[in-house]
Amino acid sequence: EVQLVESGGGLVQAGGSLRLSCVASGLSFDDYSIGWFRQAPGKEREGVSCIETPENRIYYEESVEGRFTISTDSAKNTVYLQMTNLKPEDTAVYYCAAELKKWTVVSAGCPGMGHWGKGTLVTVSS
Repeated sequence: EVQLVESGGGLVQAGGSLRLSCVASGLSFDDYSIGWFRQAPGKEREGVSCIETPENRIYYEESVEGRFTISTDSAKNTVYLQMTNLKPEDTAVYYCAAELKKWTVVSAGCPGMGHWGKGTLVTVSS
């Protein structure tokens, strides 16, 4: 059974940084794409970033490119999202998600992810 557990959310001032972590169990990064999505109040969920390793295919949503960095640690089965220069519009619940590589496309923002964590709240104050 695939399980994803996020941590690292919190309250930060605009311009600050946070690092989100997602510990994955029941899967291997060799077989799964994994990434981060977010849902702001009153808005639809959107893809933020996703990655395939060891192929090193990476996607970033346009508004976060240059500010957020996704990475994985295969030894810890953990995916990270380093967020810098945070803006109030980054406020959202951030979800970790995963899917078998054959069922999703990184360049398209990893649609169709079938496994989800419960999310971690990021609040950016102005």
